[in-house]
Amino acid sequence: MTITYKDSEGIAGMRVAGRLAGELLDYLAPLVRPGITTNELDRLAEEHTTQVLMATSAPLNYAPGGHNPYPNSICTSINLQVCHGIPNDMPLKKGDIVTVDVTVIKNGWHGDSSRMYMVGEVSVAARRLCNLTYEAMWKGIMRVKDGAYLGDIGFAIQTFAENHGLSVVREYCGHGIGRSFHEEPQVLHYGKPGTLERIKAGMTITIEPMLNVGRRDVKEMGDGWTIVTKDRSLSAQWEHTVLVTPNGYEVLTLSPNGPPIPAFVGADRQG
Repeated sequence: MTITYKDSEGIAGMRVAGRLAGELLDYLAPLVRPGITTNELDRLAEEHTTQVLMATSAPLNYAPGGHNPYPNSICTSINLQVCHGIPNDMPLKKGDIVTVDVTVIKNGWHGDSSRMYMVGEVSVAARRLCNLTYEAMWKGIMRVKDGAYLGDIGFAIQTFAENHGLSVVREYCGHGIGRSFHEEPQVLHYGKPGTLERIKAGMTITIEPMLNVGRRDVKEMGDGWTIVTKDRSLSAQWEHTVLVTPNGYEVLTLSPNGPPIPAFVGADRQG
């Protein structure tokens, strides 16, 4: 396993890219409303990325082994869609929940984040899923520190999710990130404490749990990208890019208008 550890220059670059990813999600937040299409959100995101942030959208034409190039600048996954949803011309409607996943490239560095948006008034179950998935992500982030293990992150997320009756998608996970969109290591959202790779200062990783109201089983749609729940239950995902520091962690994709950090995280959350 080859993991890249960022020096001071790399950390500075990742901070900028992460900040821009958060700013892009802030920009999109008031636009996610009944009647808008995800294609329009995609167009506006690309325009903002290139003309305001002066950056590049990593997903556009991204083609990992075995995949056709991804056709858009953002991923938009609605309701039963777990991840990698392709924007289209169907208007969002009241009651939908949608994950918007963005990755910005600035000066060669990648900032990756996703956020749940609730379209108008949503059901109690949908709101609960979105809120608990956000908290589950933070439960994982809180386990990040030099000397800990990747299994500690997955265990914290899985335990929290299952204690609240939610299931954890296992086929997709977080990852290292830096000059490349996807680097080692894989960051599983389930597991056992004290297992897998040791976490070390200088690592930059994404933590991005996907939780389902129903069973954890998923399938790929015919477009080769969109992943949905097999039982058609609701799914949610949140994601932050995180730097491992000598004394803890730093969340690189926080933004001024992002959702508040859960109270259980505490004031001394970053080191």
